[in-house]
Amino acid sequence: MKNFLIPALAVFIFFSCSPGNEKLPVLGPVQIENVKTVNGRIVADTIYHTIRDFSFTDQDGNIITQDTFKDKIYVADFFFTTCPTICPIMKTQMLRVYEVYKDNPEVKFLSHTIDPKHDSVAVLHEYADRLGVRSDVWHFVTGPQEEIYDIGQTSYMVTAREDPNEPGGHLHSGAFLLIDKGRRIRGIYDGTKQEDVDELIRDIRKLLNEYHPQ
Repeated sequence: MKNFLIPALAVFIFFSCSPGNEKLPVLGPVQIENVKTVNGRIVADTIYHTIRDFSFTDQDGNIITQDTFKDKIYVADFFFTTCPTICPIMKTQMLRVYEVYKDNPEVKFLSHTIDPKHDSVAVLHEYADRLGVRSDVWHFVTGPQEEIYDIGQTSYMVTAREDPNEPGGHLHSGAFLLIDKGRRIRGIYDGTKQEDVDELIRDIRKLLNEYHPQ
């Protein structure tokens, strides 16, 4: 069964772009703080939603934290290795993105298993090997189940939970999320649709260009 992002992500959107440029929007809740008047103008601090600190273990047994992605942009998703529905399609599509950017040192990939009871480090290692990907570029991570569910729901704002009524016993979003160097969500894409993934490939280039203006 295909699963969609929870509505919260679509409700709060702040566009950082202005007419004529190629900047991507910043997605998620926005807080306005320290509102004051300076020289007759109202000014305030804009606080964007960011991915919280985390610590998980990847397919090589390495501890992966937010510092792993310092000065990087990355694409995140949620999956499980025994998923009988959308995961095989998602990984085929993510491989397309990986092939384009695997040699770019500023781009990484982060896949969270939502079935850590089954998806041990060894299982994730075998899974990554079958895909033929580099572990320094694409991290498949496991950890405490509730922490994975929580970061999915509250930071990435996607569905990630157990559901005995779903095939495989878990419910998760099919979204790919583009995260910038400030840990902000800059794009969401349906990982089961080629046209959405094509857009993701283009948007990664746009995001890189924000950091390296031509």
